[in-house]
Amino acid sequence: MSKRILVTGGAGFVGRHLLAGLLQSDPDSEVWIVDDYSTGKSPDRWELRRGRETQDLGWGKRYALEGIESRPFTVINANFAALIGGELGQFPTLSIPRLPAFDETYHLASIVGGRQMIEGKPLLVGIDLAIDSLFFLWAATRESAGRILYASSSAAYPINMQTAGEFSRLSEEMIDLANGVLAPDMTYGWSKLTGEYLSQIAVQKHGMSVAIVRPFSGYGEDQDVSYPVPAIALRAAARMNPLLVWGSGQQGRDFVHISDCVDGVILACRTISDGSAVNLGSGVLTSFLELAALMARHAGYDAEVKGTDNRPVGVAKRVSGGRNAEALLRWKPKVSLEDGMRRVVEHATWRLANGYVPDA
Repeated sequence: MSKRILVTGGAGFVGRHLLAGLLQSDPDSEVWIVDDYSTGKSPDRWELRRGRETQDLGWGKRYALEGIESRPFTVINANFAALIGGELGQFPTLSIPRLPAFDETYHLASIVGGRQMIEGKPLLVGIDLAIDSLFFLWAATRESAGRILYASSSAAYPINMQTAGEFSRLSEEMIDLANGVLAPDMTYGWSKLTGEYLSQIAVQKHGMSVAIVRPFSGYGEDQDVSYPVPAIALRAAARMNPLLVWGSGQQGRDFVHISDCVDGVILACRTISDGSAVNLGSGVLTSFLELAALMARHAGYDAEVKGTDNRPVGVAKRVSGGRNAEALLRWKPKVSLEDGMRRVVEHATWRLANGYVPDA
């Protein structure tokens, strides 16, 4: 039977890849997106698969995605919190019909923008607390969200386990909401931790089906250049020498390609219902110096890779050690770091040819 699926924040980096994954895995599904384009882009501006408008509904638009034209999707260009706040009587109602019932809801909507946003505008990022609170209130009140996927983050893990001198491989049980919580990564981490708490309330008090994913450092070809991977890739594609990375470059992350993240997100939503969380990580720690050197090799030149201290870098070491995704979902990353960075550098070359300018 066909499904009706909602993706909040569906025009952002993760959302548009999730959309493609859903349309490909469920040919008969009816996918809706709600996004105000504050950080995402309208479908006609997407880089890898562009959306072509097929119908103006007045309150939204129908699009067809390149390569999947036979499976149109609906986009409501609106602030999701304002939309559902209107339905709940908390804000003035937008001139948009009441949302229908959904079989699955992937809740991605949040204030995002990379490390500069997290550290530079922590109060703005704190709006995520309101977005998630309204979402779960709406889902509980309307009882029409179906199976829910809550997109948390590896930023929810305690930062004192991610230092340069001593770090731990982060496993799911390290976050224990019933018996105490250690400080996560700034307001972004706090908001995601709170969202996980709301997820558990939704399950325990309202009998809802909720799954939680904690992606580690997701990346992909068309990610915004405010994030480090595409920013470094632009410099490498421009064959800049020295090739600079933020901070010392010794800080390490667990990099996972967006296609693998999407696979994990869909599997989690359709497998987990009790509010359990799974890491989406490779378990491999890679420093930004190593990452940049790999990109330079794919760009075809020898570069002196150097760090710079003029940008925020976050925690020193963040790597997954959890096995829940493998045990519960039979999920493992398929795209190697080698292949993933090759794809990113190739797309960065396209971006250079189309007007993108690398930063220093």
